[in-house]
Amino acid sequence: MSSSSVMESTAPSVKPGDPKSFFHVKKLVADAGLVQRRPGHYLGVATVLTVLLGGTIAGFILLGDSWFQLLMAGALGLLLTQFAFLAHEAAHRQILSSGKHNDKLGQFLANIVVGISYQWWMNKHNKHHATPNTIGKDPDIEWDTISFQTEDAKRQRGVLKWITERQGYLFFPLLTMEGLNLHMQSIKYLFRANRVKNRKREMISIALRIAIYLAAIFYFLPIGMAFAFIGVQLAVFGVYMGASFAPNHKGMPMIPQSARIDFFSRQVLTGRNVMAKSTWGNRILSHVYGGLNYQVEHHLFPSMPRANLAAVSAIVRQYCEDHDVPYTIASVRESYSQVITYLNKVGLSARDPFDCPMVTGFRTI
Repeated sequence: MSSSSVMESTAPSVKPGDPKSFFHVKKLVADAGLVQRRPGHYLGVATVLTVLLGGTIAGFILLGDSWFQLLMAGALGLLLTQFAFLAHEAAHRQILSSGKHNDKLGQFLANIVVGISYQWWMNKHNKHHATPNTIGKDPDIEWDTISFQTEDAKRQRGVLKWITERQGYLFFPLLTMEGLNLHMQSIKYLFRANRVKNRKREMISIALRIAIYLAAIFYFLPIGMAFAFIGVQLAVFGVYMGASFAPNHKGMPMIPQSARIDFFSRQVLTGRNVMAKSTWGNRILSHVYGGLNYQVEHHLFPSMPRANLAAVSAIVRQYCEDHDVPYTIASVRESYSQVITYLNKVGLSARDPFDCPMVTGFRTI
């Protein structure tokens, strides 16, 4: 499905609309009965994932000293990403009715199952939701090996400059390191942040999780195979996480830090939905992406359960069509193509405009 509006990633294309738009859409969604929680849906998802995780652990133990263990490592990387999606949804109060119980569930999933800090994720992700693609405010567009803004690209030197100039093509290879990066960033946050809720509890939980994980791998596998297992698991986890979150906003309009824009316009114009041509295709994508394929609706209604997003999407799309608000849709292939094209465009700004073989040759004369 092609995009209903192809937008360049430039600030001027973001224009505020009617500040009452969100309340109009919110009423339509409420009238359709789509605001209730779906605990049965999440219980089913969690049950399936737990059974699959148990099967993966059993397969790991039964395979023993075999390079087929790398298949188990890949499966584990996929499953941990799915559990990370559930932690993300708990953080948004999508699963349970109580905020306290959602936090406990999210902390368990993030700390004990996935091995990252729940509070780090909450702090970073809440800022993103409040100011998506807003320069100087959204942590998801800050430089971290990849440059999302031309100013960051121009500052790179040496190896980082070489990477930046090719960052679109290197996007997926670089994501193989994202799993390790997520773990390291969350641990650094726990040590360096001034105030962290449940800091000691998270430190102990993550330390125990990592210790048990490493002990099991090095107990059952030879040292070389053990390191390979960890590498594959982290690489799959990083690629899956990065590939799930990147298509949502990368390459979409940037908002100047000082711009004043209504909530509805901010969330719709900076988001991209990834959708298939059929209802069944979208159901599959919703499970694959953890509901993040409905990014526009997720940002408008962060506490909306995953199972309700498809119906909410139909309402939001119709409202946008009726009021001439650009609503961007892309297929899986189109979304990644747009992201890579955008990253390459930004990366080119890191190049010296006089860097051509002929000019370089004259410089040496």
